[in-house]
Amino acid sequence: MGPLRSSSDEGLGGLRHAGDDAVKLTIDYLKQETLEPLKGLGRFLAWGVAGSLALAIGFLLLLVGLLRLLQQETGTALRGSWSWAPYAVVVALGLSVVGVAAWRITAGPARRKLPAVKAHRDELADPTPDATRTKGGSS
Repeated sequence: MGPLRSSSDEGLGGLRHAGDDAVKLTIDYLKQETLEPLKGLGRFLAWGVAGSLALAIGFLLLLVGLLRLLQQETGTALRGSWSWAPYAVVVALGLSVVGVAAWRITAGPARRKLPAVKAHRDELADPTPDATRTKGGSS
């Protein structure tokens, strides 16, 4: 013969099962909302860093190529007392690329959207709808 169970034991088992389900559901939700976005962010950062390194190496090779081009193909014009000129040209070009990159980073898409955000804030500060306003300010 099996153990006797009362109806109150079945109620506790059902409640315990529901509690276990709630804990499992909460853990699954937290994993979904924290770990998966972090994995996506990690992939985004990894590809971004790899792309940045590839661009940096490419620009460096282009600058060295330009230096060699200026040194070899200008004949005697940039030799002797003018041997520093190809280096100055390459350094100036490199600094200009860095300057343009820094300018674009600081003036990115957020700056272009700033006036729209400011206008939206002004609307939120003055909650009266445009339809109820009058030009003279009085009714």
